[in-house]
Amino acid sequence: MNATVAGLVTPHVLAIVDLARQAEGGVNVDWHLRDAVARSMEALSHHYNARDLMEAYLQGLEAAAQEAGRFRTVYVAALRSAAAIAARDPKLRD
Repeated sequence: MNATVAGLVTPHVLAIVDLARQAEGGVNVDWHLRDAVARSMEALSHHYNARDLMEAYLQGLEAAAQEAGRFRTVYVAALRSAAAIAARDPKLRD
């Protein structure tokens, strides 16, 4: 069985989407976002194509934020926050 980029990255993006839904409901998810992004970046960094996976993760977060639109401001803010945290991760720059 071959693992695909989408198969490896999608569960990590969906975890952030779930947190964004919780934020939309009024839950403070800032710490949880940071933790989820850190765990995702760490998990993805152990693959031979780690940089591609991390970039796909970042693109997935940005795409989800863009798709959510302007009507779900808290939801979009949580997704953009996670994307910003992932973009600052030093493993992405290696």
